Amino acid sequence: MGKTAREVMSGGAECVGENESIAEAAKKLANLNVGAMPICGDDDRLKGMLTDRDIVVKVIAQGKDPADTTPGGMADQPEGGTIGADASVDEALHTMATHKVRRLPVIDGHRLIGVVSQADLALEIDSGKVGELVEAISAAP
Repeated sequence: MGKTAREVMSGGAECVGENESIAEAAKKLANLNVGAMPICGDDDRLKGMLTDRDIVVKVIAQGKDPADTTPGGMADQPEGGTIGADASVDEALHTMATHKVRRLPVIDGHRLIGVVSQADLALEIDSGKVGELVEAISAAP
């Protein structure tokens, strides 16, 4: 039996609050040196993912004030873009390729417990599969 998402994830359960400002969210992304973070609701449930691209396209380019905008209604919903804590590495690979994402929130029940990244998976699989994953994620829609 292979490793599970819980065993290979590197990210902690840090997330952006749905009612935090985009300015605060941007600071978190910068401090953690990541391009995406899960958005958590006040109920501790995952609401979606916020990416640096979302901030540029949906806030800055639209002329919105990052101090007065929250990620709550902005991000794509997480359906399918998550992985269960006990899912296999292969399942995580498949989900990343299908949804064309480099980072997957890891869920235990409804609670966010971490994030598994493309780099985390690359350490667990052979280089051929890594190449396939990168190709699938990078392929034009």
